[in-house]
Amino acid sequence: MERLQKLISQAGITSRRAAEELILNGRVTVNGTVVTELGSKADPAVDRIAVDGKPLQFSAKHLYILLNKPTGYITALKDSLGRPLVTDLLKGVEERVYPVGRLDYNTEGLLLLTNDGEWANHLMHPRHEVEKEYHVRVRGKVMEQQLKRMAGGVELEEGVTAPAIVRLVKGSDLNDWISVTIHEGRNRQVRRMCEAVSLSVVRLRRVRYGCLEIGVLKPGQFRYLTEAEVKGLLQPEPASQPEPQKVRKLQKPRSTAETGTTVGRPPALTPDKQTRKQPSRTKPGEAPRPRR
Repeated sequence: MERLQKLISQAGITSRRAAEELILNGRVTVNGTVVTELGSKADPAVDRIAVDGKPLQFSAKHLYILLNKPTGYITALKDSLGRPLVTDLLKGVEERVYPVGRLDYNTEGLLLLTNDGEWANHLMHPRHEVEKEYHVRVRGKVMEQQLKRMAGGVELEEGVTAPAIVRLVKGSDLNDWISVTIHEGRNRQVRRMCEAVSLSVVRLRRVRYGCLEIGVLKPGQFRYLTEAEVKGLLQPEPASQPEPQKVRKLQKPRSTAETGTTVGRPPALTPDKQTRKQPSRTKPGEAPRPRR
């Protein structure tokens, strides 16, 4: 006997957290009876479990996919407005997979999809603090104080955000690019963090999820994760540190006693740097020969 939300995630329908919403909304039945209690359990070998009237089918093969999501696609399995879905980009993938977390309609970049509910639940659970890095193009120039405020945590409707790693990536005359690394999963969090410090987002792209980077994938392309990558995402990652700023230090001038030089005169050349005096080829009384 297993909890329904766990069985639903194992069947590749959605994540365990989203499965709880399905149960609460009365979309799950066990042997034809609607179940709305989260603690309910069932035996998939005996009971007939269905979501929206469709029986659960458990796949023995787990898939792990990295997609470079373009803008104009929603991170969902269906849409009442008929907008394009990220799963429409997975040409040739016959198994049912679902997104690990979400990216907004106008947000692009690294998106993971799988039919392994336990794996997805591990990555999305707040206690594991899996890092997600975004590159944000903002309108105008960014002030250092704005970056510090975002890094320290900003006040949103549901509370103050956790400390983040925020740094300037590229500057230009019109727009700056900044990097924002977070481990939370709040709705539209990076956009709202920017808005909280009066930064207008022009473009938002996720470039890293845990130990995975977007790589050379073009928008709309995807690839399967290797076994090492799948396991690597489950390992705790050391917290990223902002790149240290290179500051040129002024050296204290040494005294003349240390250098052995006389004030006002250049230091003597070392033997290997001294120029050799060329012997004169002119005889006494002759004019110097012109150089060729």
